[in-house]
Amino acid sequence: MKVYTKTGDKGKTSLFGGKRVYKNDLQIESYGNVDELNSWIGVLRDSSTDTEEKEFIVKIQENLFTIGSYLATDPLKKEKMKLPAVSEQWITDLENAMDQMDENLEPMQFFVLPGGHISVSNCHVARTVCRRAERSIVALQSEDEDLDFAKRYVNRLSDYLFVLSRKLTVDFGAKEIPWKPQK
Repeated sequence: MKVYTKTGDKGKTSLFGGKRVYKNDLQIESYGNVDELNSWIGVLRDSSTDTEEKEFIVKIQENLFTIGSYLATDPLKKEKMKLPAVSEQWITDLENAMDQMDENLEPMQFFVLPGGHISVSNCHVARTVCRRAERSIVALQSEDEDLDFAKRYVNRLSDYLFVLSRKLTVDFGAKEIPWKPQK
């Protein structure tokens, strides 16, 4: 099977279920944002030296593919499609990972400027792409109430990425630079 089909040359693509929509459709934007997020999370995985952390990141990537399948499905045909299952445990796993990382971090006392090490910077980029994905899911949810889980998971994931960025700052001996508003 060839990668190129030429069916998108006129600016349309197919949702899972067959419905054709323009490539700037909010649904395409939403799963495109999740796909971009997944790629940035792959960068984080590739820069990790911690086997357990890498395994957890792979699970996040798998979860994002599942969420992407919901976002890419025609809402009118969702009930007929065999979509992979989602689990509240995914959100609990993110919360547990954050709690575990927080045990070894100084309490937040100020906003920090993103950066300090390339891995920390990549984590912040992933976090901001995650927030964009969340905004597009929220906008899409007004049309499809079944996306509540996706919205909650991506929201928690952005929190996880922030805590991970702080952990990586410590791991790499980088310095958190506080934001000091000009007076």
